[in-house]
Amino acid sequence: TNYQICRNCIMDTSDSLITFDDQGVCDHCNTFKDKILPHWKKLKESKNALNKLKNKIKLSGSGKEFDCIIGMSGGVDSSYLTYIAKEKLGLRPLVFHVDGGWNSNIAVNNIEKIVEKLNLDLFTEVINWEEMRLFQLSFFKSGVPHIDIPQDHAFISTLYNYANNNGIKWILNGGNVSTECIRNPLKYFYYGTDMKHIKYIRKKFGAKNMPTYPFSSILRHKVWLRYIKKVKVIKILDYIYYDKKKALNELVHNYDWKPYPRKHFESRFTRYYEGYWLPKRFGFDTRKVQFSSLILT
Repeated sequence: TNYQICRNCIMDTSDSLITFDDQGVCDHCNTFKDKILPHWKKLKESKNALNKLKNKIKLSGSGKEFDCIIGMSGGVDSSYLTYIAKEKLGLRPLVFHVDGGWNSNIAVNNIEKIVEKLNLDLFTEVINWEEMRLFQLSFFKSGVPHIDIPQDHAFISTLYNYANNNGIKWILNGGNVSTECIRNPLKYFYYGTDMKHIKYIRKKFGAKNMPTYPFSSILRHKVWLRYIKKVKVIKILDYIYYDKKKALNELVHNYDWKPYPRKHFESRFTRYYEGYWLPKRFGFDTRKVQFSSLILT
């Protein structure tokens, strides 16, 4: 009855925490304009920022087989990031993939093509399927909207663990302002490293016994690994003019890369979560966040 949509983007009151100013512009747009855009422009327009970062990464990897690690899903962002790291920056990345049991054929094809044509090494970590199944089932039973946490938590923690255990100090992340400058509503995309929340759901809904699943608290990978072990996460795509449509065309033309219907749909589970679960059960369509980000940038 009190529906409202932003006059500048397409975010609306399906985000229950959204606010609007006197001109009907939402807080997402104002946050982008006032806080994100100035820093982003500074990164892109600096002639030395990316070069200095590249030299730091190369120096840290001197004498080692790899100087950085890239988590690849088979999506556009991580695939293009891998191309930039190897071909444009001359880095020696290890391509790292976590198989949570839901890979689409498109994702597998894209990872194989990029790795093969760029002559890179690929390491794949396979999550115990029975544990993943129980973990995901417990989230379904709980009734929370954010059922993607079991999969995302495995991706993040496994990548951090491997980098730390193998002395790799730089993790290159495909996240970027260009296509992701609007935050997903916390109501539908809760923190994936809230271990109190995770433990409660596991205990109450039958996923207690998970001895091999790679759990990692926010304290461990946001504080211990980042500040004590000096493992850094960098979003290289924020340092360049990243046009997703051009990047996609380049990947298709040069690497026989296969496009997929929507952002994040390289995972079959995420395709269900964002394409059906959220809009049908909770009334939130993630394309509002994705398209609004593109409108702003």
